[in-house]
Amino acid sequence: MDEALRKKILANPKYQRLISHRTGLARRLSAAMIVVYYGYILAVALLPQQMGAPVFEGGVTSLGFPAGVGVIVIAVLLTGVYVFQANRRFDPLIREIVEEAR
Repeated sequence: MDEALRKKILANPKYQRLISHRTGLARRLSAAMIVVYYGYILAVALLPQQMGAPVFEGGVTSLGFPAGVGVIVIAVLLTGVYVFQANRRFDPLIREIVEEAR
């Protein structure tokens, strides 16, 4: 990319808005994942009896296992939220920015 095109893109208010929205979304989703992950770790550390209890009477699977699977599922869902937003909001805006810069 040549310097003139780069400067045009960086000066575009749409580009500034794109960066702001994308950064904000990434921070919110990262914060949500950190809360979920460390919540799970704290639950395992501070509530070992409850997390080690069987899911059902006589079972061998502890509550910690489905809780851990839940952490993974939430991570996948948060990734899906980002991909959905990127496809719906960010990609069209990127196309506009590139077209305006040419």
